[in-house]
Amino acid sequence: MSSSEGKERILPVKRPDSGGSYQLAIRRVKLLVNHFSVNFNNDGLIRHYDIEIKADGLNGKVKKAHLSMIREQLFSSDPRSFPLEKTAYDGEKNIFSAIRLPEGKFTVEFSEAEDSKPVLYTITIQLVSELKLRKLKEYLMGNVNSNPRDILQGMDLVIKQNPSRKMISVGRSFYRADRQTDLGRAIVAAEGFQQSLKPTSQGLSLCLDYSVLSLRKKMPVIDFLEEHIPNFSMETFAKMRRQVEDALKKLKVTVTHRKTKQKYTIESLSDRNTQDICFQFQVDDQAPKMVMLVDYFKEKYGKEIRHKKIPCLELNKVKGKNQVPMEFCVLIEGQRYPKENLDNYSAKRLKQMSLPAPYERRERISDMVKSRDGPCGGLFLQNFEMQVDTNMTTVEGRVIPPPTLKLGGRNAITVNKERCQWNLVGNRVVDGKTVDRWAIADFTSNERFDRLKPNIFIPRFIERCQNLGIQINDHPLYETARMTEFSSANKLQQRIEGIKKQLGGQLQILLCVMSRKDDGYKTLKWLCETKLGVVTQCCLSSHANEAKDQYLANLAMKMNSKLGGSNTELNEKLQRFENESHVMFVGADVNHPKSHDASSPSIAAVVATVNWPGANRYAARVRPQAHRKEKILNFGDMCLDLIQTYARINKAKPQRIVVFRDGVSEGQFDMVLNEELMDLKRAIAVEKNYNPTITLIVARKRHQTRLFPGNRESGGSNGNVFPGTVVDKKIVHPFEFDFFLCSHHGSLGTSKPTHYHVLWDEHRFTSDQLQKLIYDLCFTFARCTKSVSLVPPVYYADLVAYRGRMYAETLLPENLMDESFYRLHVELEDVMYFV
Repeated sequence: MSSSEGKERILPVKRPDSGGSYQLAIRRVKLLVNHFSVNFNNDGLIRHYDIEIKADGLNGKVKKAHLSMIREQLFSSDPRSFPLEKTAYDGEKNIFSAIRLPEGKFTVEFSEAEDSKPVLYTITIQLVSELKLRKLKEYLMGNVNSNPRDILQGMDLVIKQNPSRKMISVGRSFYRADRQTDLGRAIVAAEGFQQSLKPTSQGLSLCLDYSVLSLRKKMPVIDFLEEHIPNFSMETFAKMRRQVEDALKKLKVTVTHRKTKQKYTIESLSDRNTQDICFQFQVDDQAPKMVMLVDYFKEKYGKEIRHKKIPCLELNKVKGKNQVPMEFCVLIEGQRYPKENLDNYSAKRLKQMSLPAPYERRERISDMVKSRDGPCGGLFLQNFEMQVDTNMTTVEGRVIPPPTLKLGGRNAITVNKERCQWNLVGNRVVDGKTVDRWAIADFTSNERFDRLKPNIFIPRFIERCQNLGIQINDHPLYETARMTEFSSANKLQQRIEGIKKQLGGQLQILLCVMSRKDDGYKTLKWLCETKLGVVTQCCLSSHANEAKDQYLANLAMKMNSKLGGSNTELNEKLQRFENESHVMFVGADVNHPKSHDASSPSIAAVVATVNWPGANRYAARVRPQAHRKEKILNFGDMCLDLIQTYARINKAKPQRIVVFRDGVSEGQFDMVLNEELMDLKRAIAVEKNYNPTITLIVARKRHQTRLFPGNRESGGSNGNVFPGTVVDKKIVHPFEFDFFLCSHHGSLGTSKPTHYHVLWDEHRFTSDQLQKLIYDLCFTFARCTKSVSLVPPVYYADLVAYRGRMYAETLLPENLMDESFYRLHVELEDVMYFV
């Protein structure tokens, strides 16, 4: 417990032992990790200052882009009092300094352009605190429990100063201007890195990973349009206005008709063409007069406008309009281009670059750590008495064995230890459902290409189902339809209700065959899962016509899972719960809207197992909540609903509950522990004579840690670490209960382990027990015949949250926050409709 503002805050649990043992492991492995040891002066001091910048006589905030320039102007004017390389600035309110700085008020004259009137700014610098690095040392040694976040924030800023000044900064990542690959359409793939500072059991570490991002080129706006929009020309501009506006809106530009460092945001295109724009202009005390924009640019700037028959760009301005001809606007560098908007070739190329082989990734990381432009370049670290060891951390890992599995009609099967996969050829699923009433809606019947060949697909699919032990009616209802129906919710509803009626209202599952991906898929899922109570399985005709054995088997497995069947089960009970009668595993996640969406709700999803000891069938609940709110607002109630579902199915409540939470950063652990967990406990307390034990674990894939084999014997044939590789020493938290587990075979690029961090544990797991339990669970994922990279409760919660996002994208704005539009139909409340 820790006391904060008079309230007792629960802290994450401590590691219960010295880490996992080698008794359970099938091999020891030597590994290299992209953590670089950071040394610092234990008796050192970093001074934290607050900086406030205000414009004299002007109201409102100073633009963020101006803050750094104004601060730099002050420091450059008096380098002895304000040495730039002995300070780290976050661009807003905080300066961390290796030396004492003068305090008080200082004035700076700053002009955003040569032709602009200089503005007098007052800069107030005030000491907030002196950060004693001894506190960080004490935390790393485990002598104090509270994380010295202010010290870590300051040191993290110091270590980012050099790349932030010499590279392209995008969010928390840095990219090199000289390492860019052209993807076409004025988009480049830029190579760079992400980095973070971490307290670990070996001390402070810099974690740095290779990164690739798609960016728009720095280039004149008109050149960008010509390269980016197919068949663009000045002559056809009017017809392409909508495309131009979509391509440019909210992008940042500089202007070339005047000398200025100012950056502007494109708000829209002007209503009128450049040659028709006029505005009121006043010189000194003379009466205002109307002037043409074309004449103004010629007289004021000596610029003859070439492209007069196209609109201007409307750029952001505090007062009035700011209309600038496109030919004088240049896109600034470092503007992210959404990868989902790339064409197929560019997306494939970007993916290839993002997935280098392990040895290539390792080399690139090492090069970037040692680069002059990287975190160790310049004088910043030296001035703050910090040094980074540019060699990767070596650590010993363990490979834990895969479980034995159960398939239908066999006692047990062992899996391939290097690839951790098994084969369904000649095997049957554990519990194949009987499918008497099913239908096929063939939406391809009117297509010119990619039309389904029902005489090939249907009999082969039925045969594959029956070979897997799924007893399926070999005379399904087959109905032809059109892809155009996906554009109308009413037509889709009529189609599905008509199919249900033909089967007397008793439709177990509807197989929808589509010729291509279509946005109407979202409408179909929302209708069937919330309004009509129909389980659906969609597939593309191009894959169905090939009728490959593996594809048909995967389709059959998904259908069997959706109908409540079981494909694979563990042969032994899970670690720590061998003698327990009722255990439930919960997964929770929140899906947030895309970055450019400022109003859509976030979607909270909670899933939970409803069978034991199989622990492979799940029920799900999904709800909308406030925009970008990470805390699950109704977590306790959603979990209680699932506990009651478990009790209804099993005639008993679970006495042991293990919760896996996805999608939260380390800074949000306190919220999960002291708000979400407490909400769960509050909800459970309502139930009489019910007090289950709870363990709460955060599962994180969004981190930068990568594991590399240190020698040939420590990894697989493709250069990745073995599935089952676990690390719980040196690179983990100094004293909290966490570990890295790579539970899957990495067939593409470099495997990324999942970071599991235990926040609360009433089951008193040992490291061995929990690591083995999670690894075994990774073999129970319903959609494939291999172990997965993320524990299934979290994987499924992610799928359900994404499904909720689909629902939101089909709704009218006034219904987005209405829970009734997300509530599952009663027929689907207990089934895995989402796999």
